Amino acid sequence: MNYLTVLISCADQVGLVTNITRILAAHQLNIIAMREFVDEENRAFFTRIACTGTQPEMDLLEGELLKNLPDKATVSLVTDKQKQIAVLVTKEYHCLAEILIRNQFKTLGANVQCVVGNYDGLRDFAERLGIPYFYVDHNEKDKASFEAEVKQIINQFEVDYVVLAKFMRILSPDFVKDYAGKIINIHHSFLPAFIGANPYRQAFERGVKIIGATAHFVTNNLDEGPIITQHTTHVDHNFGVKEMVRAGKEIEKKVLLDALELVFEDRVFVSGNKTVVFR
Repeated sequence: MNYLTVLISCADQVGLVTNITRILAAHQLNIIAMREFVDEENRAFFTRIACTGTQPEMDLLEGELLKNLPDKATVSLVTDKQKQIAVLVTKEYHCLAEILIRNQFKTLGANVQCVVGNYDGLRDFAERLGIPYFYVDHNEKDKASFEAEVKQIINQFEVDYVVLAKFMRILSPDFVKDYAGKIINIHHSFLPAFIGANPYRQAFERGVKIIGATAHFVTNNLDEGPIITQHTTHVDHNFGVKEMVRAGKEIEKKVLLDALELVFEDRVFVSGNKTVVFR
């Protein structure tokens, strides 16, 4: 049995669901799950359809769908082939550990092709789990040279997404452009609060009662890309900065893995600076 996920975003109009399901049926595809959402303010339609059946002629199916959808519609036909990812790290291990352990036991929903770090401290851990580790020293290179080497490494592999697992470097617009829509970051704050460095100290000094973490797609605007998922935990006057950091790390792991699962299962649509997430 072949599985196919159909992802469509377009302007909203009457009869979309009827047209789409009619075409899928004509290609002998059986719909086993369908979710749709209409953004009424922007008159935009989004749907995720999971199908089974004989593998269709993909170009023909895509062409028929586009012909029967409004202008500028986007159609993606996704097979059940697993995603391939590269992971970028600095010094902190907690998010990387969650990713690599799940990768080891085939529960990540993707395959980790490599880990790239701007410090060498996580090499032993990655290599013990059979993952190639590449060290690129950011101190001995200018930013352009550093990023060029990182890109050269990533491009050795067929990578669908680049995951920033506590990669504490600001990426240039050129780097982001090269992997547009494919870079996922975990930020140690409940955005839009406490953007940038040291958010837990900022939270402590502000006296907040809730801290959190945010997984988002990376854009040229620092920590302002489309948000995939967020979680929070309560804190109080007993929490110093260290306690907030410790609690925050647990939230970061949960948020990042939740976001990756959603993305790897093709449940996330980007719409401007927002996302539509079909859980």
